[in-house]
Amino acid sequence: MTEANIAHNPMATLNYSIANTTVLTVLPSGSFPSIGIAILSIAFVVGFPGNAFIIWTALTCMKDQTVTSMLILHLATADIMVMLTTPLFIHLLATGSWVFGNIICKLSHYIGIISMYTSVFIITIMSLDRFLAVSVPFLTKTRRRKIAIKGLVLAIWLLSSLLAMPILFYRSSLMIRSRLQCVPTNINSAHVVFQYLFETLFGFFIPFPIIVFNYLYICIRLRSAQFQTKKKTSCLVILIIITFALFWFPYHIVNLLQILGETTSNPTAAQKFRMAVRLARPNVTALAFLSSSVNPVLYGFAGASFIKTAGIGFMAKLFEAASSENFTLRKVTQVFRQKNRNDSVELGRLGEDENKQNSSN
Repeated sequence: MTEANIAHNPMATLNYSIANTTVLTVLPSGSFPSIGIAILSIAFVVGFPGNAFIIWTALTCMKDQTVTSMLILHLATADIMVMLTTPLFIHLLATGSWVFGNIICKLSHYIGIISMYTSVFIITIMSLDRFLAVSVPFLTKTRRRKIAIKGLVLAIWLLSSLLAMPILFYRSSLMIRSRLQCVPTNINSAHVVFQYLFETLFGFFIPFPIIVFNYLYICIRLRSAQFQTKKKTSCLVILIIITFALFWFPYHIVNLLQILGETTSNPTAAQKFRMAVRLARPNVTALAFLSSSVNPVLYGFAGASFIKTAGIGFMAKLFEAASSENFTLRKVTQVFRQKNRNDSVELGRLGEDENKQNSSN
């Protein structure tokens, strides 16, 4: 059946979707659903109260909202949004059917994609903030910097909402094999390729190299300034980035396999790619959910030293320490640059004195 026929035939669209569905819907047999249920359950038990505690800390325990605390607040908000949808998918994995209707089917996936984009963009802004602290330490005052970050965060939420919109058109609740399922409804291969390539490019392969570049630059500049930090907050930001990459990279690899399955001309190879995606998708999606519960654990370990002195407010102390370290990076870079300027001026003076002596001789 040609793509033209599929585009004009609703039943053909349904058949194409069923034949190529690869998400948490038509599940493979064996232990895969139980693994997904275990991962999602752990994610919810740890992630929901953990992110709620971070939001409460950032809103009520901070004497002064810093750039770092604002970014962590919105990162936790994106994570807790995903946690709210987790029980729906646990039920889906446990029963093998979707009972929550078409609107919830679309919205639950829409929220997940919004969270993915928002998280990676906020992590990118975190890296850019530190990059600017090192590369352009005289750029802005703290108040102007906060206003700029607030504007950026608002733009991130709006952009993420727009980038996630295709999922509203590519996901529907349909009756399959006598069970209601929340399945992809791509009408042809081109739509499948567009959806997953778009998602993977903007959700990982475009922002992540920016993050890596920023931190490589920071490491090189601080090493040249002979500045070393052993603060846990510095390790915390790096750990947030590493864990995000570890939990989301398999998901995007499966997206690429999905694209290969739709674009490969060899039918046997295409079928193998689709089968691999069908087996892997439930678990890599559950792993991506788990990423939303890891950050509170990281904050807990990083802020453990503040528990004795600050009690339940230890998280606020951690966020203040992270902001203080950013300030330190800025000041160190300023001093280093001023020292270089002074050295250059001194060398210039020595050169002038040497020229004068040569002229007098």
